[in-house]
Amino acid sequence: MNTITYAPFAKPLYVMVKPVGAVCNLACKYCYYLEKANLYKENPKHVMSDELLEKFIEEYINSQTMPQVLFTWHGGETLMRPLSFYKKAMELQKKYARGRSIDNCIQTNGTMLTDEWCEFFRENNWLVGVSIDGPQEFHDEYRKNKMGKPSFVKVMQGINLLKKHGVEWNAMAVVNDFNADYPLDFYNFFKEIGCHYIQFAPIVERIIPHEDGRHLASLAEDRESELADFSVSPEQWGNFLCTLFDEWVKEDVGNYYIQIFDSTLANWMGEQPGVCTMAKSCGHAGVMEFNGDVYSCDHFVFPEYKLGNIYSQTLVEMMHSEQQNNFGAMKHQSLPSQCKGCNFLFACNGECPKNRFSRTSEGEPGLNYLCKGYYQFFQHVAPYMDFMKNELMNQRPPANIMEALKSGKLNIES
Repeated sequence: MNTITYAPFAKPLYVMVKPVGAVCNLACKYCYYLEKANLYKENPKHVMSDELLEKFIEEYINSQTMPQVLFTWHGGETLMRPLSFYKKAMELQKKYARGRSIDNCIQTNGTMLTDEWCEFFRENNWLVGVSIDGPQEFHDEYRKNKMGKPSFVKVMQGINLLKKHGVEWNAMAVVNDFNADYPLDFYNFFKEIGCHYIQFAPIVERIIPHEDGRHLASLAEDRESELADFSVSPEQWGNFLCTLFDEWVKEDVGNYYIQIFDSTLANWMGEQPGVCTMAKSCGHAGVMEFNGDVYSCDHFVFPEYKLGNIYSQTLVEMMHSEQQNNFGAMKHQSLPSQCKGCNFLFACNGECPKNRFSRTSEGEPGLNYLCKGYYQFFQHVAPYMDFMKNELMNQRPPANIMEALKSGKLNIES
């Protein structure tokens, strides 16, 4: 029997788990994950075995150096596994917890939620992330089922069930070429449905056909490629963030939490941001497929970023391997000169490496495709962030900025 010891590392080990791999009841046009099924054509079911579930839970818990352990269940569509699968997961978590505190969060498209699911989530304090792209017109543009039918109505039914049962939930909204031009309609919709925690994620993908049927490009591929038509443009992203921020900062600071604004303020304070894309390094968050294969990141499930398999290597060995350490360090080390000399490097850190396929004005590779939009945003919010940073440093709530703006004490020219 193998003995699993604590890893002598200060940072937490974090591995997102895919209980159904690249299987979903929807067929969203911009989904980056469904085509991963082409990596596992020999196993079309993509279902995690009970044996692997137990092996992962035991090893994942024992690999932690912290008393708190967070499990993140991701898809595909996670609810395509029966409720009994997650009940078994909780039994195994209790079996191997050995005094540790266990938390669970799960990402879903919301269409398969029932009273029974919601009751389970509430009773066991699961955080539920729901993928929804704003009002019906925006959401249904790209988020359809396999028959081409829209999914908004079913998603809202699921959200209403979560609210009915008092389940803690948040929204993950993809910003694309279509909805990015309507930031206030987007934002007001989430306020209307009572969502106080929102993650806005820009969609950017390059298209390179592969022999196995995949179409999306990885960072390791430097071939000529076209941008997917659903990708948000840098100009759209910058305008979206600035317009959204101007609305939020007037009325909603401390009431509605928008991940990118919180992370920006964290970087302004010199603290670790809550989203990996804006951190100085990456590589602390891996992902495990339904068969035990572990990859560097959820957005890097490509053959060239595979770290190994849990049946042949431990999670500690893979997540603290030279390959993964190099992957994490590469984020900062590969920055072009333009980024290294930028006043806002501390705020974005080059954002996600998967988007760094553009060239600088000097022709140097490695510039983030969304750079222009981020620069516009950081330049716009700088005086507001300076004010909120000062409030926090003096142990006052950053929400004081709203009163300062109303009273004229903080006069910022746009």
